[in-house]
Amino acid sequence: MDLGLKNKHVLITGSSRGIGLAIAESFLQEDAKTCLVSRGSNALFESEKKLQDTYGLESVFACKCDCTNIESLNDLKSKVENRWSGLDIVVVNVGDGKSVSDALPDDEQWQRTWNNNFESALQTARVFLPMLKKSKGSLLFVSSIAGVEAFGAPTDYSTAKTAIIALVKNMARKLASDNVRVNTIAPGNVLFNGGSWDEKTRQDKKRVEKIIKSTVPMNRFASPQEIADSAVFLCSDRASFITGATLVVDGGQTVGVN
Repeated sequence: MDLGLKNKHVLITGSSRGIGLAIAESFLQEDAKTCLVSRGSNALFESEKKLQDTYGLESVFACKCDCTNIESLNDLKSKVENRWSGLDIVVVNVGDGKSVSDALPDDEQWQRTWNNNFESALQTARVFLPMLKKSKGSLLFVSSIAGVEAFGAPTDYSTAKTAIIALVKNMARKLASDNVRVNTIAPGNVLFNGGSWDEKTRQDKKRVEKIIKSTVPMNRFASPQEIADSAVFLCSDRASFITGATLVVDGGQTVGVN
């Protein structure tokens, strides 16, 4: 199936590893041009080199950026504009679920989680939206099933991911007349090297296996590639009439949850 992504220019934040890196490589496999973005530099530039060795120097480049910092985001935009004539797709994959188990975390913790998981996503969209309006492009946010249902994830993290979904619905409705599509994907439990579930598995594999078997009807983790396949489809021409949607990819974990 031709997804119509050849020579499209795609920016993916949080793409030095895991889900973001899998999304980047999936776009490259469709002959798109990609910009990898991450806060840290070591893994980012290692991933850039590996992908350049496979897909060519002109197909991928990397930029270090702290998406919680507006100056850093504006600098990233300048680099993209200098490299490419335009931008067709932005995948906003930022944040982490590290927090506390309190029903209502203190203000400092709440603000940290909010900035990492919502404010950074909002500012990224705000900076690159003018470019997407010009290209009639696609904006995809990575949320979480923690934003869909209450599973016991940290309150501040769940709230931020729920806010992402609300943001997507409102932006999609208002940007439809500009032919800019806005969607979100809500992954379930994803296992990859260096990820949170990888760390938990190393600490207590039997406990993790019990959790997955008792909560996920398909009795397994998702792979980053399974999330990437869904993300690339939503950004492609094959999804040209889909906007404002939240695609849940969780092995059935949210099915029947009230």
